[in-house]
Amino acid sequence: MSSLDLALIGNSSFAALVDRRARIVWSCMPRFDSDPVFCSLLGNSDGNPSGGFWEIELEGLVEYEQHYRHNTAVLVTELRDAAGNAVEVVDFAPRFRHYGRMYRPMQLVRQIRPLSGTPRIRVRLHPAQDYGATRPVSTRGSNHLRFVMPDLTLRLTTDAPVSYVADEVPFVLETGLTFILGPDESLTQSVGAIAREFVENTEAYWSDWVRGLSIPFEWQEEVIRAAITLKLCAYEETGAIIAAATTSIPEAAGTERNWDYRFCWLRDSYYVVQALNRLGATRTMESYLFYITNLVAGWDGGDLQPVFGIAQEERLDERVVDHLPGYRGMGPVRVGNHAYTQIQNDGYGSVILATTQVFFDQRIAHPNTDSMFTRLERVGERSVALWDQPDAGLWELRNSKAVHTYSSVLCWAGCDRLARIAQHLGKTDRARYWAEQAERVREGTIAQAWNDEIGSFTQSFGGSDPDASLLLMPSLGFIAADDPRFIGTLAFVEKELRRGNHLFRYAKDEFGVPDNSFNICTFWYIDALAQVGRIEEARALFEEMLMCRNAAGLLSEDLDPTTKELWGNFPQTYSMVGLINSAMRLSRSWEDAF
Repeated sequence: MSSLDLALIGNSSFAALVDRRARIVWSCMPRFDSDPVFCSLLGNSDGNPSGGFWEIELEGLVEYEQHYRHNTAVLVTELRDAAGNAVEVVDFAPRFRHYGRMYRPMQLVRQIRPLSGTPRIRVRLHPAQDYGATRPVSTRGSNHLRFVMPDLTLRLTTDAPVSYVADEVPFVLETGLTFILGPDESLTQSVGAIAREFVENTEAYWSDWVRGLSIPFEWQEEVIRAAITLKLCAYEETGAIIAAATTSIPEAAGTERNWDYRFCWLRDSYYVVQALNRLGATRTMESYLFYITNLVAGWDGGDLQPVFGIAQEERLDERVVDHLPGYRGMGPVRVGNHAYTQIQNDGYGSVILATTQVFFDQRIAHPNTDSMFTRLERVGERSVALWDQPDAGLWELRNSKAVHTYSSVLCWAGCDRLARIAQHLGKTDRARYWAEQAERVREGTIAQAWNDEIGSFTQSFGGSDPDASLLLMPSLGFIAADDPRFIGTLAFVEKELRRGNHLFRYAKDEFGVPDNSFNICTFWYIDALAQVGRIEEARALFEEMLMCRNAAGLLSEDLDPTTKELWGNFPQTYSMVGLINSAMRLSRSWEDAF
């Protein structure tokens, strides 16, 4: 049965998910949102060639163990049989500096070697096309196999017997073998020599990248793994960062809460920038900001859509793939995301919040700040116009609209940050204007979102429902953490949305009552507890969340609060960002530690 006990490999160009038995079950090529070459995660890979998978099968397998090499995205899986025979599989996607530029080809490299005895293996390589509907046409050479698809041709080059691979013949692994799957190009050196050079250079790249991070004293390993995962979810060509590498992993068993997350959401932007800034991952942050500022530059002044493709694609038309049964048979499998057509008024403030970094961070190569400020003022005017208008909200409700408090708070934040930017640029009149707008939006939001009978802010104006996003008010600067109104809101949210040690995002939506908690919301709750002085409780819940990560140290979007099983698209950028930000807040400082 499929599970999310998966590891992520990639190179900021594409990614792949590998299960605990060294089977690649998901990978879109040549980029994150492409047709998946391997898609058995959403189908049945056992005996089903159209499922799309790549397996190194050890006969008589009884035991397996998996880990990343220290501070890298290079994955090692050990497989053992009952007789003590064992093999090691090393998986990675090359990434290193070459000829003065970053070399990140569309290439999966697998190195296999015997560890003990005479292990007998079988290589099963079943790429797919059209979301698993058919298999590509294959051709065979003396040292390679080609897989021909309408928009992509892949070549597997190997020093293993090609006939054994093509015909799936079991054989004894006597010496190390290498497999490189990538573009339909001949290699200029032996496949083994290339793989050895690539793995050495890739490990060196990741080790050097990690050395440049700013990390907390506590939970270093966990933060480093989250940081590497965040980097792997960045599409370096444009700077976009995807919400997750998958589509259609259900938020809970037996629901139709299945969405395609291989895109870039504006709502995530501020929190992602915040995490990257705290990590000191300046180049990645700058690239991401470049992606966002390009969206602003191309904006026509109308409704700002909440989600874009990784190369700024605006149309993300949603369709259902009928021939894939879905994760554990729980369809539908969706490609594209209709949320791009929604009205989400928090997006304007999110863009301004994220872009504020450009004006104050001296590490960033500054663009024409006057021109950028003028563009952001246009975004801010939309915040002024829409702060009290109904929308689909942060959680993208598909069949209902309201004036969502979080959207209004983000509209306030946009005005507030524009005032600060204007002051920084010496634009006194504009600073005064935006400060006045911010105060007007803030007063109106407080008046209409506060429920005196409940003693809390609520999900929407005039409403009575809780919402986990209300916990972000102090972090955004909207209200102080020690303000009695926030203390009341925190009490209301934890009473209504906490289940065990985990937090739900809201009480209900058009699909009914949610079944699983939302991982980023649990991190928001942890941060809120720390802000009001409940530090030990926050630390205990944070440790609990770390225990909920899978064996590779990764988190998905959702979590069953009872069984602790991961659900939802994977790995979830929002969740990894939440882990990073909470760790930074809660850790003892390096100075205090010594």
